Amino acid sequence: MNGLIQRSIDTKEKIVIFYIDYENNVTARYIRVINYNDDKILAYCYYRRQVRTFKRNNILSVGPARKQMEA
Repeated sequence: MNGLIQRSIDTKEKIVIFYIDYENNVTARYIRVINYNDDKILAYCYYRRQVRTFKRNNILSVGPARKQMEA
């Protein structure tokens, strides 16, 4: 997980996280990581269109964002 998070910072690459929100719903969020520490990730959230803080304990998985294929 740390490798993808650091790569998002270094390359400004978008990643996807599956996250448990404050209502205990699992959501997929596309983010670009700004900074992180052991407890939290500060990132631009493309869903909310603003900078958000995500608790690392609530992140279920992290992956690269798939690029859209053009026809």
